[in-house]
Amino acid sequence: MKKILIIEDDVFLGDVLMRKLNNEGYETSIARDGKEGLTKIKEIKPDLVLLDIVLPSMNGYEILEEKVKDPAIEPIPVIIISNSGQPVEINRVLALGVKDYLIKAQFSPDEVLVKVRAQLGGEGATAASSANVSNSLKGKKILWVEDDKFLSDLISRKISTQSCTMVHTTNGEDALKALEKEIPDIILLDILLPGMNGFEILQKIKTNPAWRAIPVILLSNLGQQGDLEKAEKLGAKKFLIKATVTLDEILGEIKRSL
Repeated sequence: MKKILIIEDDVFLGDVLMRKLNNEGYETSIARDGKEGLTKIKEIKPDLVLLDIVLPSMNGYEILEEKVKDPAIEPIPVIIISNSGQPVEINRVLALGVKDYLIKAQFSPDEVLVKVRAQLGGEGATAASSANVSNSLKGKKILWVEDDKFLSDLISRKISTQSCTMVHTTNGEDALKALEKEIPDIILLDILLPGMNGFEILQKIKTNPAWRAIPVILLSNLGQQGDLEKAEKLGAKKFLIKATVTLDEILGEIKRSL
């Protein structure tokens, strides 16, 4: 049974999350202040930590700073649950190794569960896929079309370790302009975008003789059967659902598609 530690001083939210995760078969513990939370991380070594930023005695940043110094707990994945979604805060926790980020006013317990599953449910598959993919991305060029800043920052950091080049755009118009300048080796394409959606962009790519051979991976929060069928019909190489894949799995699919 996977162990989850919730470090949250909001009694109502903490209890709601505990009930939700317990009902899904996880073993959960809770700490109501930062010092207690850091102590519990060291004592129980959970499989995942849900961490608030603003806490009594020691804030979330301080916990993360202590965690990265301790090899025994440094690898434990952390999802931040915060009242703020400012870029400066997101960048700070990313630099401290945080895996995902939720803004309290904008999520439901079900969304937390999806994020938890993405971290815990995919661990075995991630290890297997990473072991089976030996080809390198060195020298490859990736076009990433995504308007979610947090996810873009995460994948940029991940891909930057692969000695390849990534061009990032946030909408279809800029993506098509980028394609006119230089042909990438692969395209990662969100579906829900401002202006043209991902399906419309994919159709334009696949009807252009100069671009149609470029493999395209669709990456979206959508996952209905109709979406999958439409993606296949339009020529997508792969369809990944954001909430159910890890960064390593995305990287593995890029390598396989190339």
